[in-house]
Amino acid sequence: MAGHGNPLPTVDIIIELNGGVVLIERKNQPAGWAIPGGFVDEGETLEDAARREALEETSLSVRLKCQLHAYSDPKRDPRFHTVSVVFVAEADGAPRAEDDAKNAGVFSETDLPKNLAFDHARILSDYFRWKKEGFKVFEIE
Repeated sequence: MAGHGNPLPTVDIIIELNGGVVLIERKNQPAGWAIPGGFVDEGETLEDAARREALEETSLSVRLKCQLHAYSDPKRDPRFHTVSVVFVAEADGAPRAEDDAKNAGVFSETDLPKNLAFDHARILSDYFRWKKEGFKVFEIE
């Protein structure tokens, strides 16, 4: 509903592969490396959107493991207000940049690109803390 002013629903998928996580380099603005993801289509579940976006951007068929967290800072996307549900998934094979991705790669916590788009540096920091500490990282004060 154009002009209504509600945040747009999105998904991001942290794909665990070969001891690292899959990131894509964006073709479009905002530029930078990003967790694969995108907008939820009308009539689509969050889970289906996550599987579709992962396949479209990385050519990987993923198996969703869990929802990590939801991110809703109105400034997380410089284009407009989005709310993203972040999933953790696993896949086999090698990522290949597709759709609106110009490159794809697998990165460890210590070799993440410096130019991460959106709030993906925060999301990846939360993910790596969650891997080490568990869900207490998401307690709300």
